[in-house]
Amino acid sequence: MAAEGDISKHPDTIATEIASKDGPDRDVSGDIIEDGLRRGLKGRQFVIIALGSIIGPGCLYGLGLGFYEAGPLGVLICFAITGLSMWILMQSVGEVATLFPVHGGFVEHCGRFVDPALSFAMSWMYYFMWSVFLAGDWNNAAVILQYWFPTTTVPIWAWYIIFWAVFSAITTLGVGFYGEVEYFFGMFKFVSLAVLFFISILANVGAFGNGYVGFKYWGEPYGPIRNGINGFGQVFVMAAAFYVGTEIVSVAAGESKNPKRDVPRATNSVVWRILFVFIGIAFFQGLICPSNSDQLVNASSTVASSPFTIGFVLAGWKSAGEFVNAIILIAFISAANGVVYIQSRTLYSLALTQKAPAFFAATTSRGVPYRAILFSNLWGFLSLMSMKTSSGAVFTYITDFGGTAAYIAWASITFVQLRVRAAARAQGIDRKTFPFVAPGGSWVYWLNFAFNLFILLIQGYASFETPFSYQTFIACYISLPLFFVLFFGYKWWFKTKWVPLEEIDFSDRRIYHDDYQSERDTRSWTRKLLDVMKD
Repeated sequence: MAAEGDISKHPDTIATEIASKDGPDRDVSGDIIEDGLRRGLKGRQFVIIALGSIIGPGCLYGLGLGFYEAGPLGVLICFAITGLSMWILMQSVGEVATLFPVHGGFVEHCGRFVDPALSFAMSWMYYFMWSVFLAGDWNNAAVILQYWFPTTTVPIWAWYIIFWAVFSAITTLGVGFYGEVEYFFGMFKFVSLAVLFFISILANVGAFGNGYVGFKYWGEPYGPIRNGINGFGQVFVMAAAFYVGTEIVSVAAGESKNPKRDVPRATNSVVWRILFVFIGIAFFQGLICPSNSDQLVNASSTVASSPFTIGFVLAGWKSAGEFVNAIILIAFISAANGVVYIQSRTLYSLALTQKAPAFFAATTSRGVPYRAILFSNLWGFLSLMSMKTSSGAVFTYITDFGGTAAYIAWASITFVQLRVRAAARAQGIDRKTFPFVAPGGSWVYWLNFAFNLFILLIQGYASFETPFSYQTFIACYISLPLFFVLFFGYKWWFKTKWVPLEEIDFSDRRIYHDDYQSERDTRSWTRKLLDVMKD
């Protein structure tokens, strides 16, 4: 046996060998079976986190550029096609995360089923992705707050300190408290969207005094499709970016009280997210806002560029900005709170597998990885860079990095599922014994894997237009060489190997699978509604 700390072997091997002495319990493949975190997420919290994870502030104002580029029908088509891909992706998440609901989610699955080097590269890419997203959320939330509190009253840096304190407090009080906060934030966002849809109908029929609109904005010169294939292509890439966060079910599964039941529920709920959130938002915004409005791209503020605000004002509701601004602010707070959760769990998983300093693996008696939380939340202060013009350009680059990292993550998730299926076939294991079986043959998931790579490669195509924009090119593709440096660097240093299909271990599935009974839910919908607060 190698001595503790022997760097001639990769950390997963070292961790497996010394686990019995001073590390967490692991199976024969080096994966963590149980650690310091607690399974504190209730079923209703888990499902709402899954449902609300992609209802970010961008849903309320970010689609404006899409309407301007492709028109209302173009936006609908793009989000429908990308939504289908996301539904397939979530089936991949559900199949593997239910079978092995480990802390760290799919980034740990990468090491177990493909190559430890892929786990290392994907873990750090995923962590950096959410870190820059956190900075972006802080920056945008501070801008929103200036609507009520100008910088002469509260400087922007003061908001950043408040954000750090508030989000640190929420996430260090335990996963149960975090789940409850996110549950009510999620419910608020769903109710707010329903209200916005209802007000959109009122605006469309002329209830605010400026006359009936109908499908006026779906005809010439507004749409239904603008700028042909070029506009469609730009919105296609944008649509994929809006679905970032769908995959967090894989990470949160490690803290679900009943992953065998809750992960499939959350996985299957993605279709409602697609229909209600994105298809609904795209339809209603396109119904009330002209896609050729200059406000969509040249507005003086974030809230003024929201298609909802533009549509409501055109319909006669002049003070609509305050209402929309308040909803956007809540969406920012919820988004940032969720980002800190995912960041900290990813860093915690890295520390447990010795891919990050063990310092970050510490937890409180309540199972809170407090060091990982407090450190991860510090990344929000990158938003200070946006206060300077020269630093602002750099800030734009690092936030653009996040979108590309997400596409790499999606491709990895799908590939891991395909490896699990291939290993099951090679070892004669019937997939019907899996707690959750994703529908469709493997060819469906190979197509989705190819689609993920396609989005990854074309998302910077706008940089090749005349004149060539090297800034856009760098922002869109800088994460690709970083990923390969991390992957091949780790592989070379620790001499890791691709895990053969015959050696992928299925015998030691997580012991908590045996503790839960897979029973069909035969309750009526009214009983489910009454039980929702108890579940």
